[in-house]
Amino acid sequence: MSETLHVLVAPCRHVQDIRKSRFLAQAAPVPSIEQAMAFLHEVADPAATHNCWAYRIGHDYRFNDDGEPGGTAGRPILQAIEGAGVDRVMVVVTRWYGGIKLGAGGLVRAYGGTAAECLRLAGRTPLVAMARLTVHCPFAELALLKARCSNWQARIEHESFDAGGAMLELELPADCLDEASARIVDLTRGQARVHPSLP
Repeated sequence: MSETLHVLVAPCRHVQDIRKSRFLAQAAPVPSIEQAMAFLHEVADPAATHNCWAYRIGHDYRFNDDGEPGGTAGRPILQAIEGAGVDRVMVVVTRWYGGIKLGAGGLVRAYGGTAAECLRLAGRTPLVAMARLTVHCPFAELALLKARCSNWQARIEHESFDAGGAMLELELPADCLDEASARIVDLTRGQARVHPSLP
């Protein structure tokens, strides 16, 4: 697997005919297992011979041969994902049987190759490690703080209030964490309390 993991920027598809069988690979970026399974249900063709799939989301992965001989479909799709260095992705390869048996080796090459080509053609971007930052600040500093969030590519995940001010939960790239923490303390003249945490 390549050192820098990537994520897909959009769903993609690739189709090829192999000895009269049609293979359609469809891949999509998925941040959760629930979304991976939702994508499967969305694109699987009940009229096809097989809808084989694999996903990888961080340390979680699964694959399914959907009736093909064990190890000839789902695992090669997962290996294509790993070979492409892609994370947070679901790949479904649908097969319409054309009457010629491919044999175990032929199936491995067909499923793995179709998935690999789909991922090769896909638009992708480096996976950025994200971190969380909890900030408690006085009401008077809130507008300024919110206006500066974009400087650190920070997104406000949650906002709440208490008698002492506002509590913001920010998500931002991990490599911006130290700078953001220091700048928030500076901006609020030391009045903000900052608590970083990796997700």
